[in-house]
Amino acid sequence: MVETQWTTGAAEAAGFDVSLERKLLAGIESGLIRDVHAVLINRGDTLVLEHYRAAPDESWGRSLGTVAFDAQTLHDLRSVTKSVTSLLYGIALDRGLVPQPEAPLLAQFPDYADLATDPARAGQTIGHALSMTLGLAWDEYRSYADPLNSEIAMENAPDRYRFALEQAVVQPPGTHWTYSGGATALVGAIIERGTGQRIDDFAREALFAPLGIAHFEWLSGADGVASPASGLRLTARDLLRIGRLVLDGGRISERPIVSRAWIEASLAPEAATDDGLGYGYFWFLGEAPVLGVPKPWMAGFGNGGQRLWLMPEADIACVIFSGNYNAPDAWVSPTRVWREIILANLTNL
Repeated sequence: MVETQWTTGAAEAAGFDVSLERKLLAGIESGLIRDVHAVLINRGDTLVLEHYRAAPDESWGRSLGTVAFDAQTLHDLRSVTKSVTSLLYGIALDRGLVPQPEAPLLAQFPDYADLATDPARAGQTIGHALSMTLGLAWDEYRSYADPLNSEIAMENAPDRYRFALEQAVVQPPGTHWTYSGGATALVGAIIERGTGQRIDDFAREALFAPLGIAHFEWLSGADGVASPASGLRLTARDLLRIGRLVLDGGRISERPIVSRAWIEASLAPEAATDDGLGYGYFWFLGEAPVLGVPKPWMAGFGNGGQRLWLMPEADIACVIFSGNYNAPDAWVSPTRVWREIILANLTNL
């Protein structure tokens, strides 16, 4: 089953070539774009395209069988959850419930006082956790089906926070980017301790309800802790709402949800990734050509090909849900959709 919402007149008015939908479908039918479950494109006030397909899916490795995706279907965000956690930290910071990113990290975890005596860890800050530059050993390049993957090992550890904090120091803080769900777990703990709420409850009150998001799931580990790194499940439309919030400077219908100051701080480059992209506070940063001119984008990336792409100068938000979990080429199809289908078919800026 394929379901596509597409209005040629609206697309043209939004500055897209009328062949956009045909090119997307041709890419899928040819096999150049694989395992896509949903593609949503928004520009300004216009939902330009909304495409869903029926396909096999899973949730955190648990098979869901073949799912007929539509506008009401929840989907794993996987690590796009991290970008939502960044917004939640900003809201808590705006309310004075959590420290500034410059605050010492280990001071937020007094129950691990033994680690605070290590001079190699003394310079670690919350900002280093938000930017994944803690300087700690961490290996998430292994498959998430591998128990030696650091995030899976953290989930299996008797104390996830000690596991994340006590990893060997291999670089001075702030000097090297290492992808780390452990860093996100620590930020999630600071949010929960500061707000006095589970992260899913705080999200419901502070972010989701103001955006009109009523239906979501936030998956928890065996210890009952909701994962701020990969546990969120949303509909594609609701993730698009979060993208629009970022593009609109943290406001919805002129109501402030998160400060513009935090939006700007979280999207400022703090580190360079191993792939040559920039990284802010749980957001990937890069450039792509539009009408022959490189333009900056920011994105949340998730295992399997989950994407929330944003391009402020073009006022575009795009959500892609996919099912190519644990595959090394999972990035290929969503990148093709973004660069070769969406951006390549813009007719104006």
